[in-house]
Amino acid sequence: MMKTIFLLAALVVSTSVDCSAENNSPQKQSAPDTGKKWELVWEDNFEKDGLPDPKIWGYEVGYVRNREAQFYTEGRSENARVENGCLVIEARKDNWEGHEITSASLHTYGKKSMLYGRIEVKAKLPTGKGTWPAIWMLGDNHREGTRWPDCGEIDIMENVGYDPDHIFANVHTKKYNHSIGTGRGSSIVMDKPYENFYVYALEWDESELRFYVDDQLYFTCQNDGTGVEAWPFDQPQYLILNLAIGGAWGGKQGIAEDLLPQKYYIDYVRVYKQK
Repeated sequence: MMKTIFLLAALVVSTSVDCSAENNSPQKQSAPDTGKKWELVWEDNFEKDGLPDPKIWGYEVGYVRNREAQFYTEGRSENARVENGCLVIEARKDNWEGHEITSASLHTYGKKSMLYGRIEVKAKLPTGKGTWPAIWMLGDNHREGTRWPDCGEIDIMENVGYDPDHIFANVHTKKYNHSIGTGRGSSIVMDKPYENFYVYALEWDESELRFYVDDQLYFTCQNDGTGVEAWPFDQPQYLILNLAIGGAWGGKQGIAEDLLPQKYYIDYVRVYKQK
């Protein structure tokens, strides 16, 4: 998502999703059975309606990156709220305070950082030409003066609405990133991730990053041992959940006139450490 750092009113009828309903979201499960034993460190099951828990989530605000069309708001329930057992991130064409399109980007910086372990996010994605939802991580040091991509970026899940069934994982460092043609990543095709919930997961240790959808491993990124420019992932990172509209990747084929509103549903976030 952090590829480059840059500081109508159509009504769409949409049904709400109940994340606690069995047909929409299978029963919340215990620690994953992935051949290793994991211990839960923290979780958010989004069980209390209202704004996201401020002890866990902060906000990015403004037009943040990638020439995206949305203005990210803070503490605005129209763009980020908990309802029916889900975190809902909603992109809207509502001309709020002069900003044509609004959305939300939530992060855990300063509240819940992590170093190694397993990160799981169970989600159902928005879709349509112009959407760009993501689950990703940046080094804490990015907010403390280290530039991108030196801080390290781990994209656990990215999806673009004009290619709706592809799920992408990418890793960016100073030595390996798309802007110099050395990016590392992969993708997997899933059955309608805009209609079905999937668990998007990262397993992270000193030697490699492993990316899963519903415990199906589809990409492994290994520490090549050449130092911090290739592997800055021995420092804490924070988690980001956002719904972008348009931008360098999401808007590559434009933004559909009737796209908005769009909702991004997150059933839970869980972080484990290895026992």
